[in-house]
Amino acid sequence: MAAFVMQTMGCDVATLNTVQFSNHTGYKQFKGTMTSAEEISDLYAGLKQSYLTDFDVMLTGYAPSAEAVGAIGAIARDLKLRGSTKAGSFFWVLDPVMGDQGRLYVNENVVPEYRNLLRDADLIIPNQFEAELLSEVKITSLSTLQDALAKLHKTHRIPHVIITSIRLSDSPSTMFVVGSTARADFSPRIFKIDVPAIDCFFSGTGDMFAALIVVRLREAVTEANLSATKSWVSSNDVKTTDLPLAKAVEKVVGSMHAILVKTKEARDQELEGLGGPLGVMEKEKDSEKRLGLRRTKAAEVRVVRCLEELRSPRTNLKAEALAGDEDFAGQRGQTTQETGDRKREDLGLQHLAGLRVEQDTETVPETDKEKAEPGHLDET
Repeated sequence: MAAFVMQTMGCDVATLNTVQFSNHTGYKQFKGTMTSAEEISDLYAGLKQSYLTDFDVMLTGYAPSAEAVGAIGAIARDLKLRGSTKAGSFFWVLDPVMGDQGRLYVNENVVPEYRNLLRDADLIIPNQFEAELLSEVKITSLSTLQDALAKLHKTHRIPHVIITSIRLSDSPSTMFVVGSTARADFSPRIFKIDVPAIDCFFSGTGDMFAALIVVRLREAVTEANLSATKSWVSSNDVKTTDLPLAKAVEKVVGSMHAILVKTKEARDQELEGLGGPLGVMEKEKDSEKRLGLRRTKAAEVRVVRCLEELRSPRTNLKAEALAGDEDFAGQRGQTTQETGDRKREDLGLQHLAGLRVEQDTETVPETDKEKAEPGHLDET
């Protein structure tokens, strides 16, 4: 999913797979193998020996072990060192795939490994549960959400943070995305975008979000003339909703919502076709399992059939400064307005695959004590 999305948006992508699975784990069953830390390091060494590491951006997702996380971190540090002579020439987007809805997909020793990498990342994109693990702050309200973001910025010196799919106990029917770009003193500038809920489970949305944010953030940074600025951070006087990160997330969410609405419509039509008299498969002993597999397949994200929505999103989902952001000495901005389409630039990207899938807890298969990972295939 992620490599296809970035290539469709004009990026040159080199992919290192961290899993080789027959299908994504939303089907609750799969065959395949996980890439070891040694293999990840060897693949990168192969790129280096042929001088193929002139990347602008690195996007990393699921890692199957603490050792693999460490290997990915070593690659990122090497690339950051190579780009250290020119500010803004290399940017690392870290998707710390660990779990969702209070449940780990990985071994517990993966969590501290990710914490050790945070200071090297330019942007992290955890979900709510992962943000809690990294910040060690339980997010139950807007106030605790602000505390978590403040800690991620201040303690781990992360320039940019996006927390996806947030649901709070005081408003369980509302879902929103929150982002923040740090000021010079690492205090947060927090914005949020309310996202209309769609009554359907999708696999691959995390992959699509990560890929699109790479493209849209680079695009917004180029327009703001920040490409030669360290970690692409705006000056302190930029309003929260005028931040390149906010403008990028608006476009990402706009594309994703339109694509998922069309996917839901296609899924409903396909499932309607399964009605009527029971077929042979439904009469078999494992009919419930087969029906579940059919429903999962019907909900596959129709990204290939929605290229127009991918490339030209409607930005009617607007960012707004989070109430109370002025408590962090920031200016509260006004809702951003449509600024028109921006010209994309081809990007050289290092993309470690096996990316996050927004997993429902019921879709994560387990074998004995070890939880299977939610890595999604790169559909290239």
